[in-house]
Amino acid sequence: MRLVHESADGERRVLATDVERADSLFAKVVGLMGKSSLPEDYALVFDFGRTSYRDVHMLFVRTPLDVVWLLDDEVVQVKTLRPWRGTGVAKADCFVELPGGAADGVEPGDGVVLENDE
Repeated sequence: MRLVHESADGERRVLATDVERADSLFAKVVGLMGKSSLPEDYALVFDFGRTSYRDVHMLFVRTPLDVVWLLDDEVVQVKTLRPWRGTGVAKADCFVELPGGAADGVEPGDGVVLENDE
């Protein structure tokens, strides 16, 4: 599985090829806590299946993260969060955590989709 960014001008690029899903409540609560580094092609996807305000905190996360909030695969917010202190919130049905800097160029209104490897 890979995470693909589709810019407003139609260009596509792969953001991550090492994609995990936070499927359980426990996985969603823990997220990337305790991680001090991530592979540059890594993404953790939190799919909630319904729209609500989704907040992210960086307590016990020791590496910067780019967080992309999505609503129906459309980017609603992108934010780089600092270790231990960063927070963010947006109305979304899904968000994705990536290594800091991995979401450079991703803008609100763009698309981000999960695709199966072919």
